[in-house]
Amino acid sequence: MNTVRPKSAPIKKSKLSRTFHKVISLRAATKIASNNGICKLKPNTKATKEEHDIEKMEDLKAKNRAVMEALLAKLFAGITSIKAAYAELQMAQNPYNNEAIQVADQAVVDELKAISEMKRSFLKKELDLSPQVTLMLAEIQEQQGLMKTYEITIKKLELEAQRKAFSLSELQSELEELLATNKGIEYKLKSSGPLSIFDNLRLSKLTPTHFAQFHQQTVRSIRSFVKLMIKEMESASWDLDTAIKFIEPEAEFTKQSHRCFAFESFFSKTMLEGFTNPNFGLPSAHKTQHYFFDQFNNLKQANPKSFISQNQTALFSKFTRAKYLQLVHAKMECSLFGNLNQRKLINSGEVPDTPFFEAFVEMSMRVWLLHCLAFSFGQQVSIFQVNKNRRFSEVFMESVTVNDSDTEFSVSFTVVPGFTIGKMLFQSLVYSSPVSSSLRRIYS
Repeated sequence: MNTVRPKSAPIKKSKLSRTFHKVISLRAATKIASNNGICKLKPNTKATKEEHDIEKMEDLKAKNRAVMEALLAKLFAGITSIKAAYAELQMAQNPYNNEAIQVADQAVVDELKAISEMKRSFLKKELDLSPQVTLMLAEIQEQQGLMKTYEITIKKLELEAQRKAFSLSELQSELEELLATNKGIEYKLKSSGPLSIFDNLRLSKLTPTHFAQFHQQTVRSIRSFVKLMIKEMESASWDLDTAIKFIEPEAEFTKQSHRCFAFESFFSKTMLEGFTNPNFGLPSAHKTQHYFFDQFNNLKQANPKSFISQNQTALFSKFTRAKYLQLVHAKMECSLFGNLNQRKLINSGEVPDTPFFEAFVEMSMRVWLLHCLAFSFGQQVSIFQVNKNRRFSEVFMESVTVNDSDTEFSVSFTVVPGFTIGKMLFQSLVYSSPVSSSLRRIYS
């Protein structure tokens, strides 16, 4: 068999190398000697006069062709330089750079003058140039012009990339603001419900039903804030299971979505701590039931955030600041928001302008109004929790989940404490689970 030899790959020549090759070929073909830029033909003594004339004409044509090629190369190199200078002129206008504009403008003028002078010399047949040298210089000039054009193009692209990045950063900030605003709106829509049902309420007409209705709204408000907090935790890549184990170490959930009740338990217990004290644990003079009822009526229609801003020394303002610092500790705030700005503002008596704090103030207002309404009855107020593994009782408890009536349940943990006002009892909310076999033997 014949061995097939692979064909050698064609070698691509650069424009500069082709110019060198053209110059060398031109020198060999015309057999000319350069003397101060003037080309002289070497005489051929062996040729006849006719052959000599033909050769002389061929050499003259070759020379003229070489001169024209050099002239065109010089012309195109000048155009390339003008393009580069014009691009530089445009670049210097934004951002405005007066010095660079003048330099680029002068470069354009110089090149136009050079082309005009070359045109004048060509028309008057006064061209005095060496084709070889002119070709080389024109190629160098053109390459320099192209390099400058590419550099300017790269700078333009870099500036455009910077502008795009800045625009993207602005849009990202706007998106974050919109998302934060939407969270606040979502919280308000889901938080608790209107308070219009308590309009025109009189102390003499106050009944346990009013407290039960407002208690339900307060629980919904706490639950909405808990959902908002969980979203913030997830955004900050918190390990929710670890946090739940810290709150309720032995809790077991039948559904993944039930984990929020552990956080609700922690929030409600913290917010209701000191509830049985008429001043909610804050130093203050003794207040009557009329005072608490007036507080309820005056505050129920107020904007919580605006009220705190305008009444920094009010008991509700002090209560809200104290509960925020207690519930959202420094490490948690830093983890969620990357700083302690809200905490610093609260400690200095100011009000943070954030959807998160606004949602917290809404919840805090509900708890404070529930406290005012409880003491408006003028009777002893107390709260109670149900111990773990206690048999579920519909008299004292309400399950936050739907229980099968045919199955016996026990308390896993208290979600929201119950209340007693005088002889009135309001159920505690609990998370229940089916009774285990060991507990069933204890109950029996």
